[in-house]
Amino acid sequence: MNSVPADFTGTASTTLATSACFHCNEALPSNPALAELDGAERAFCCDGCAAAAAWIRDARLDDYYRLRSAPAARVATDDSDLALWDREDILAEHARAVPGGRELTLLTNGMRCAACAWLIDRAIAREPGVLEVSANAVTGRIRIAWDPARIRLSTALRRLQSLGYRPWLATGDAGERMRRRERNRWLLRLGIAGLGAMQAMMFAEALYLDTRGTMSLAMRDFLRWITFLVSTPVVFYAGWPFLSGCWRELRHRSLGMDTLITTSVLLAYVASVVETIRGGSQVWYDAAVMFVFLLLLARMLEQRARNTASAQVDALARARPALALRERTDGTREHVPLAALQAGDIVCIASGEHVPADGSLLDHHATFAEALLTGESHGIGKTAGEPIYAGTICGDRPARIRVTATGQATRLSQLARLAEQAQAHRPPLARTADRIATWFVLAMLAAAVIVFFAWRSHDPSRALEVTLSLLAISCPCALSLAVPAALASANGTLAKLGMLPVGADALDRLAGVDHVVFDKTGTLGDGSPMIDDVATFDGVDPDTALRIARALEHGSTHPLARAFHDPAIDKTAASDVTTHRGKGIEGVVDGRRWRIGQAAFACAGNDDGAIWLGDGEHAAARFAIRESERGDAREALAALRRLGIDLHLSSGDSQAAVERLATRLDIGDAHARQSPEDKLAFVRHLQASGSNVAMVGDGLNDAPVLAGADVSIAVGEGAALAQRSADLVLASPALMRIPAAIALARRTRRIIGENFAWAIGYNLLALPLAAMGMVTPWIAALGMSLSSLAVTLNALRLTRVRA
Repeated sequence: MNSVPADFTGTASTTLATSACFHCNEALPSNPALAELDGAERAFCCDGCAAAAAWIRDARLDDYYRLRSAPAARVATDDSDLALWDREDILAEHARAVPGGRELTLLTNGMRCAACAWLIDRAIAREPGVLEVSANAVTGRIRIAWDPARIRLSTALRRLQSLGYRPWLATGDAGERMRRRERNRWLLRLGIAGLGAMQAMMFAEALYLDTRGTMSLAMRDFLRWITFLVSTPVVFYAGWPFLSGCWRELRHRSLGMDTLITTSVLLAYVASVVETIRGGSQVWYDAAVMFVFLLLLARMLEQRARNTASAQVDALARARPALALRERTDGTREHVPLAALQAGDIVCIASGEHVPADGSLLDHHATFAEALLTGESHGIGKTAGEPIYAGTICGDRPARIRVTATGQATRLSQLARLAEQAQAHRPPLARTADRIATWFVLAMLAAAVIVFFAWRSHDPSRALEVTLSLLAISCPCALSLAVPAALASANGTLAKLGMLPVGADALDRLAGVDHVVFDKTGTLGDGSPMIDDVATFDGVDPDTALRIARALEHGSTHPLARAFHDPAIDKTAASDVTTHRGKGIEGVVDGRRWRIGQAAFACAGNDDGAIWLGDGEHAAARFAIRESERGDAREALAALRRLGIDLHLSSGDSQAAVERLATRLDIGDAHARQSPEDKLAFVRHLQASGSNVAMVGDGLNDAPVLAGADVSIAVGEGAALAQRSADLVLASPALMRIPAAIALARRTRRIIGENFAWAIGYNLLALPLAAMGMVTPWIAALGMSLSSLAVTLNALRLTRVRA
């Protein structure tokens, strides 16, 4: 066995640090496991790593240690239940039949580099009955085909787990297989087009270099027929996406870029075939195949941008585990499909596993990674009673949750729907570009006819060549790609920032924002209000006041209601509960009608910023609420000011509380005790002066003003109604993502402008040159294709995330 370098750079001359495990490079305990490998005693952090290294040595796969560029995952010694992989209901849903057996795709989070995939392929392939194994270190997916008559799937997976790669069921696999097949078809088309273009250009060069006409007719015809054979599969197989697209456009009576592409390619191909048969003076196979190849390349780059935008939806779909470990009433546990989970069930989640449903934490403390839902890269600590969301990953200790929502009701599913809606929307700017492209195609077809007859009367031998050059160079691909390529890239980057566009044209409207109005509670505030002091009146004791307040506030989605939510305390039930927007809550507790909220509403008193409990006329208690500012609020506001944006604070809280926060955050324009109508009126006032206003809010009271602002952003933890009224949803309350999103929107608008300018300028320069016969067909095809590539590559600049 080769020695393992300490930094895993693949250089065998460096020895591993004695303080680290030979296999996984984790720190060694005080009494490490020891084993003799390669004639030397090696230290391991656990028996699992020692056993894995020994098996790798005995299987003569120790090149793994030389090839790897990252340390292996630690080998867990817990005995996971792999028998569930043999259950027929699981296999029926996730496996598919292949010749000789079955095939299944699974996930593992232990593949760190290509050497891991190399090891997995060879280790599992040695198990009798395994037909084929393919591991992908980039996606973390393993495809296994096996013969059920010779081996159980769990047996093969036990070998996988013994090497430190824990298997998970890959949900959404059908969609993944479809995308993989589609990608492979495009790669095959591109490969055929590239090979054909090279061959056609090679043969065409021989014909072009015969400037003195010394080549024999037999050799000339031979080269033309060979080029015909090379070009035919390029035009009709590699170019099929354009041919089928042209047919769709003609069928729907909506001419577009595929119509002009197909016209140019088929004209060049058919004219070349005719000239080959009749022994004409010139053929243009090279222009046709180069056209197809370069446009396929541009189309694939555009598809890459779209895939970046859809990556969030794909990731959200894959975050759903296929099974959940449910705890029975007698304390035993069972694996069940997600469809069997119901609200109230207790689910156990192992370290590193995805949470199967929304719920509340039952344990004292646990950590969950919420990067997929919120974009937050660090684990989030949770305490008993706090919400846990489906799709998050349990941290370094197991956890138990009580299920509150399953299936389509989970926050994971809601975010997936929002992301899908954002992708499906086609903004007016893109539709306008399509309409312009349609008229452009009609104009160019008419111009081609005019140019053909003009050259027919001037120089008949060049009429077809010039017409072909005009059609090839004038293709409106750059114009049609200017908007969708940029928007696809921008939407993908927004998803990486943890912000999902929901409203139509949200990104475009966000770019024009010059004023931002913030709510206080749950937005600039940290969303965790606390009761700072309780004062009671008329003989009501504090415990009774709190009990009544908790009963009234139970189920309320208002951010301040969180101060009264305490899962550890048994709440008294309230009946006939009514929410008075902007004022408070009214309901019956212990047979008596109570009100909680502003002083004027609860007890006909004067507002002092606290929350009051009363019967509408007399006060029973006064609750002083304290809320801290969010940790990144100051930094986010400073970033917005650097973007030239004016900031405002509009809150329903008391004057004193609003002024304190505005002073701490240096917000000069702050408005307190604002009802929903007051907030909307303030936004309308700013809009009347010509300002473009963005509203950032959280909670039911913000829904009207969110709907009335030019563009609105709802914090993802806010009430569902507020999110439905918003144009963008911030998946986590990380306020620094707001200036990042505005900067991205402005870059998107600038790049769309650059793309339009390039497309228009290119056509204004290229069309006269082509019409005057100064451009050959292959140069025209090259120029148009490079123009499309330039637009797409410019749009892909938006995929770079800027903090």
